[in-house]
Amino acid sequence: MDIELVVEGCGFLEGPVAMSDGSIIATEIELGRLIRVSPSGKTSVLVETGGGPNGAAIGPDGALYITNNGGSFLYSRVNGLNIPGPTPPGHKGGYIQRVDLSTGKVEKIYEACDGRPFWGPNDLVFDKHGGFWFTDHGCTTPDGRNFGGLYYAKADGSKVVRARDHMISPNGVGLSPDGSVVYMADTHTGRLWAFDVSAPGELAPPGGPVPGYMPGRVIATLPGYQFLDSLAVEAGGKVCVATIFNGGITAFDPDGSTEHFPFPDIVTTNICFGGADMRDAWVTCSATGKLFKCRWPRPGLKLNHNA
Repeated sequence: MDIELVVEGCGFLEGPVAMSDGSIIATEIELGRLIRVSPSGKTSVLVETGGGPNGAAIGPDGALYITNNGGSFLYSRVNGLNIPGPTPPGHKGGYIQRVDLSTGKVEKIYEACDGRPFWGPNDLVFDKHGGFWFTDHGCTTPDGRNFGGLYYAKADGSKVVRARDHMISPNGVGLSPDGSVVYMADTHTGRLWAFDVSAPGELAPPGGPVPGYMPGRVIATLPGYQFLDSLAVEAGGKVCVATIFNGGITAFDPDGSTEHFPFPDIVTTNICFGGADMRDAWVTCSATGKLFKCRWPRPGLKLNHNA
């Protein structure tokens, strides 16, 4: 696969969103801001969000919604790479933000669920009903890990529910083409989960040989020491998950088979699709601070809301 370098020198780039004008909006987690990358590769700061903006998605109102981890990582330079590490001592938790793209206004719409603060919101995807699924990655403390979960929220700030709790490290989240399945990547286990949607914003009860014990269906668990990050879904249903250590994108078929597309960064973190035929793909390579573009072998799934 031929890849083209679009931009470099970014502050741990993530959350790419393909816009209708050909530009890409992305988050710089370490620097606490959003940038816009023009088709020619020129970058400009769109808005300062503070914290650690991670996932980004256009909502039904045309605004951009951000899962912000609140600055849940310390960063270190190792052999020329920018590597995220433990949670800083002063971390207070994360939140969901709404960014008005016409005015630049940033507002927090969620900071907690049922009185419990979020640890590190990570990624989100809107359904056709205008609500969104999002992950809380959790965070690491000197005493151990605060576990995250999978949530569903309304875009107007009126309701947020915890759909699955005590997941080890929830990261990328996406929907099947028909919206009947929520996919979630678990970073530290290298596992892609599938959860069946029973109604808007609701998941079917956990199943398995012991009822209620398995949180969802396992699509596949990658062998060896591989981490999973954010994801995007193809129009045909494959789930393309950014893969760490085995740097690149791993495409999971719902039947559990996989194929790997390497990229030149061991901390490849995200992918988005766009273009007239949805075969243009942009991939964030965060440890080296680069954004790449390529022609994907198959079209990506057009999201429910775009701008």
